Amino acid sequence: MFDLARIVRETFVAQVEHHATIGSTNDRALQRAAQGVERLPLLVLAEEQTAGRGRGGNRWWTGRGGLAFSLLLNPPTVGAAEAPSPLAALAAAVAVVESVAPLLPHHRVGIHWPNDVMVEERKLAGVLGEVLADRRHVIGIGLNSNNTLAEAPPELHSTATTLRDLTGRQQDQTALLIGLLRCLDRCLSELRRDRKALAARADALCLQRGRKLTLTIGKETVSGTCDGIAEDGALLLETSSGSRRFYTGIVNAVERDV
Repeated sequence: MFDLARIVRETFVAQVEHHATIGSTNDRALQRAAQGVERLPLLVLAEEQTAGRGRGGNRWWTGRGGLAFSLLLNPPTVGAAEAPSPLAALAAAVAVVESVAPLLPHHRVGIHWPNDVMVEERKLAGVLGEVLADRRHVIGIGLNSNNTLAEAPPELHSTATTLRDLTGRQQDQTALLIGLLRCLDRCLSELRRDRKALAARADALCLQRGRKLTLTIGKETVSGTCDGIAEDGALLLETSSGSRRFYTGIVNAVERDV
């Protein structure tokens, strides 16, 4: 259970909409945006998510005890007039890393561009950012917290992980969420103030650097060696035709350079 009053009192969110079960918190946030919301940021929080969405039409597994929520944000909150949209999702990914890394002192926690938080080679969290026509943003975060891979679909057993499985204990979900939201508030503030500095922090956390990647953009596939994350949030790839920047796409790691 979540302490909703405490979440509002101790974070930057203006109101919380809580659901025991929901299809997708991002879909609900988009629905509320269409209906009109006076007080933002709005936090849509779910105990269970049955149809969570990832990038490229992928599904996001939210097992019992997982943390799933979406934020509906005004353009000024994310510096939308200046910052390209990849940076908002990267700011959220940086916030997730900073909030969970102290819980995992013996593990390397970092980012896979553009929206995955990884512990070594396993996915701990994902971010889904969506931009509305009026430049309001929906940022959805799915964090494997008190769920366990023992209850996950078999195809995830070798690619995902959870805080519960890594630490051997359950987290206080309210405290975990408050800590994450506070980190996100700081990261979004930095994004508004100095987007290059925020991008540099994301670049420092990039676990794909030096790896050969394939990037799929629609029907096009590009391969190259990752040079990290650029100051505008783009993925840098050194390809056979030179260095290129990409602002969208689905990434698959191929091999590590030696």
